[in-house]
Amino acid sequence: GRTVRARAVLLATGVVDHHPDLPGVERAIERALVRICPICDGYEAIDKAVAVIGTDDKGAREAAFLRTYSDRVALIHIGAAEDLTCRDELARLGIEIVCGSIDDVRLENDRVTALSWGGTFRSFDLVYSALGTSPNAGLADALGAGVGEDGRLFTDPHQQTSVPGLYAAGDVVRGLNQIAVATAEAAVAATDIHNRLRKAEGMVIPS
Repeated sequence: GRTVRARAVLLATGVVDHHPDLPGVERAIERALVRICPICDGYEAIDKAVAVIGTDDKGAREAAFLRTYSDRVALIHIGAAEDLTCRDELARLGIEIVCGSIDDVRLENDRVTALSWGGTFRSFDLVYSALGTSPNAGLADALGAGVGEDGRLFTDPHQQTSVPGLYAAGDVVRGLNQIAVATAEAAVAATDIHNRLRKAEGMVIPS
């Protein structure tokens, strides 16, 4: 291997999305029929039949978020029964709950024509996966950077981790997973790195 020395490092290693283990799911994702970010494109679900696949209350919260756009939202709960604790709230919001593992996905034109579980078929316009993510924070963790319970990195207001000179931006940092947020965090980090290096070289005028 090759050793690279640097006075500062900015990590933007992101996360790995957890996709449902379904036949044909990659093709459905490519066609934007199975999606992972309702904050990004939830407006495209307006008045459509939407399914949310989840294993716990995170799926329920995502279904509730999408209920803003459509009154035809179903939560397909594929986890343990006891992991879904907000059934009354889902009922109050008019969100249907379907429990059981999905065994087939069928695509036709611009629709997920059928999700099948136990021989029962349902059709949807869009399917959202609410199965979470895994942060790519292994390198920072190995260096001793502070990591939250969700595996994401803690940073200060300048995007520096608990390790001096090690910065992080984007989805690997605790916060909202959005390109606009990641870009802004990178700009904050780059500015601080630039200023720190200039100061170390005596290239700043003290205020």
